[in-house]
Amino acid sequence: MVKKKIRKLTPEFLINGYHFLWSFLGGLFYGFPGKKLTVIGVTGTNGKSTTVKLITEILKKSGKKVAVISSIELEVAGEKRENLMKMTMPGRGFIQKFLREAAKKECDAAVLEVTSEGIRQYRHKFLDFDVAIITNLAPEHIESHGSFENYKKAKGKFFKEVDRVHILNFDDEHVNYFNGFKANKKYGYGFKKTGEFDEKIEGKNLKANSEEVSFQVEGQSFRLPIPGEFNAYNGLAALSLAREMKIDSEVVREAFESIQGIPGRMEKVIDDGFTVFVDYAFTPNALDKVYTSIAEKMNPEKLIVVLGACGGGRDKWKRPVLGKIAAKFADEVIVTNEDPYDEDPEEIIRQVAKGAEEKARKITSRREAINKALSLAEDGDVVVITGKGSESWIQVKNGKKIPWDDREVVREEYKKIYVNQG
Repeated sequence: MVKKKIRKLTPEFLINGYHFLWSFLGGLFYGFPGKKLTVIGVTGTNGKSTTVKLITEILKKSGKKVAVISSIELEVAGEKRENLMKMTMPGRGFIQKFLREAAKKECDAAVLEVTSEGIRQYRHKFLDFDVAIITNLAPEHIESHGSFENYKKAKGKFFKEVDRVHILNFDDEHVNYFNGFKANKKYGYGFKKTGEFDEKIEGKNLKANSEEVSFQVEGQSFRLPIPGEFNAYNGLAALSLAREMKIDSEVVREAFESIQGIPGRMEKVIDDGFTVFVDYAFTPNALDKVYTSIAEKMNPEKLIVVLGACGGGRDKWKRPVLGKIAAKFADEVIVTNEDPYDEDPEEIIRQVAKGAEEKARKITSRREAINKALSLAEDGDVVVITGKGSESWIQVKNGKKIPWDDREVVREEYKKIYVNQG
């Protein structure tokens, strides 16, 4: 509370100066290690982690040593650890220290998720990015940035400062804004539209089912063994990066097919009569894409969804919107606790449930909500549990963290209902 009050009383230029200084000092102290690597930044509202994972596998398959910072994990030259910071883009010199470690271990490239909040706090400065990639743009972090326009401008600031290579989704409605920034080379990727780019990666014959997505580029076929039609766009973004780095398409194909799921991203946890997916989706756009993909490509007998919304004052506007989207697609909507922080979990649930109207079934305990969803499921149904993905805890008041894993809880509750009881 004290920290928030101080921030409100402090002029914006002083706050910006503070963050800029930290970024510069971090770079200075660690010797600006980004200059020794090919640094690739992936931004966007949804799909960043998946795109980072696909790029990483392509680079590894081509023989390069890679360093990675994503919301899922941290990796340097094959040494991985889970990202437990609840922070996609760390600050205070962390990234500079990380890149120095990568340079010392002779990594060829670093692949980083870049967030709007990180950009606003100058965490992207002095990293010497070579490539800027955007997956898509949709309303998110509106209350933090003050408006969608400010959110978009934060992403734009990243592209303005990376003038070497831009990789843009030409099917996204905001592509013209990002295409307005100068770069030495521009790639456009997508399935539907075209535009003015130095190179276009145009996907054709997109197909999707509960196991995979596949598509063709210039007559060559690619298969991603992860569900969700939207993941094809992440594949095209990664393919564009491979084209820039002159990596053969056969290497890309092998890298894609070697993917064995991405933690908490359309991760199939149960497939026994009915199917259960756990997904990180927590924005209206992401939720809509997940539900649309399941409804259109999997055609379940019933769609049963479990969802909530993050607390801490984050984007309260979207809570009823999430509920409304769930009610549009699902036969059963279970609204539950997610990460309330210092807010009242019951009030957050009420706000989400308001959007789902009479379809909403409110269950505060996330474990009980998952149990109920599994109990309702029958052969041919699909259960989707969103909001946390592979996260390792639930954030509650006073900074307390409760150990948690949606995937493990699904397995435990499934065993209680269907195994232990025969």
